[in-house]
Amino acid sequence: MLIAFHKPFGVLSQFTSDGSPNRALAEFGFPKNVYAIGRLDADSEGLLLLSNSAKWNDQLLNPRHAHEREYWAQVERIPTRESLDKMQRGLVVQGHQTLPCKAWLLAPQPEITPRVPPIRVRKTVPDCWLGLQLIEGKNRQVRHMTAAIGHPTLRLLRVRIGNFWLGELAAGQWRELSPAECRLVEGLK
Repeated sequence: MLIAFHKPFGVLSQFTSDGSPNRALAEFGFPKNVYAIGRLDADSEGLLLLSNSAKWNDQLLNPRHAHEREYWAQVERIPTRESLDKMQRGLVVQGHQTLPCKAWLLAPQPEITPRVPPIRVRKTVPDCWLGLQLIEGKNRQVRHMTAAIGHPTLRLLRVRIGNFWLGELAAGQWRELSPAECRLVEGLK
C-alpha cells in the first residue's frame, strides 16, 4: 500500500507527538501499520508518502535510486539568474556539498491557498516562488540553499516525487495510490 498525503504546516512526519505544539500523523486516520517514507519538517508542506511496505522505503530513500523531488519555495526578493545558477551547481551548506539541482523562477507564479498561520509579509520586500528539483533530501536543505544565496524561504511546498504530482489533494487529505500511480512515484513510464 502506498498513500499520498498533503501534509499541512505544523504537522510532524511521525505518528507520535514530540511535546511541541505540532500535530502528529496519528490525527489523520491513516490505516494501521503504515509509516512515513522520508519526512518533511513541521514547517514544510506538501506531498508526503506513507506505506506499510519496506520496499518503498528503499525505493524512495536510497541515494542509488536518485529519485527526483520537486519543491516550490516562496522566497524573499527576486533571485537573479546568477544566484539560481549557484544553487544549480551545488552549494556548501552546513559543511555538506549539495548535489547539482535544477532551480528556476516559477512562471506564472502559482496561486497557492494561503497558509494558516500566514507567512510574514513585508510591504517593502517582494517575494516570489521558485521551483527546485533535487535528487537528495538533507535536513532543511532547500531552506539552507535559498538562505545561502541570500533569499530566505518563507514557505516550502513539496509538489512532486518521481513523476507523481501532489495535484489537487487538499491540505490534510490523503488517498491510497493505484498501481499506475505507484509506477509514477517510482519514476517509470
